[in-house]
Amino acid sequence: VYALVSRGKTVLAEFTASSGNFPTVTRVLLAKIPTEDSKMSYVYDQHIFHYVVQDGITYLCMADNDFKRRVPFQFLEDLKNRFLATYGERGQTAIAFAMNAEFQHVIQRQMEYYNASPDVDTVARVQQSLDDVKDAMVENIGTSPTSSFSTSHMLILPCPSTFEHAEKVLDRGEKFELLVDRTDKLSQQSFVFNRKAKKLRKTLWWRSVKMWVCLGVLGIVRRAMRMPTVIIPCSCRAFCTL
Repeated sequence: VYALVSRGKTVLAEFTASSGNFPTVTRVLLAKIPTEDSKMSYVYDQHIFHYVVQDGITYLCMADNDFKRRVPFQFLEDLKNRFLATYGERGQTAIAFAMNAEFQHVIQRQMEYYNASPDVDTVARVQQSLDDVKDAMVENIGTSPTSSFSTSHMLILPCPSTFEHAEKVLDRGEKFELLVDRTDKLSQQSFVFNRKAKKLRKTLWWRSVKMWVCLGVLGIVRRAMRMPTVIIPCSCRAFCTL
């Protein structure tokens, strides 16, 4: 229904497919969106605002409540890639609506594509393929002649719980993607922590070595200072001091 690209509250390009107060609402929403990289959805009346923030640039769209979250976020990822491929870093310094004359047509074209094409939702395509497989298996079993029926040609239909489990896994695709992102971040943080821990351990080891060396030298000096003076008589009736 509506989409825009902005830097903070500065709108760089936007397009709306219907009339309404969407621009006014989005201006209020843009003031609340953080500048850090994030992905979120807001509900407003019968519509939902979805946005993706990357490198300070916000990609936002508004969709009907009937739409699932996968398609709007696929649309935003596509919009982000096209914007970066066209303008690169220019979005970081551009003035308001600097890209609107050109990029609003890109927003319109992609919006129409994602609204009209049933193949944009990858998970939905897999779900449809799964349903087709189930129908084909049932049809093959139902149309087999009873006279020539044999177990060697029988197709085994998985139990309904198997399909239900597969459908649940498909519906959780977004959660898996989010889990992968968080795992990558944790892996990076773990690598940095491990490197700092090794550096700290090495520093503490050298401090320990220096401390023991100093204690050893100090012990030798104190022992030398406490050593008694020995007087040895000589044949020349004098005394030699050791």
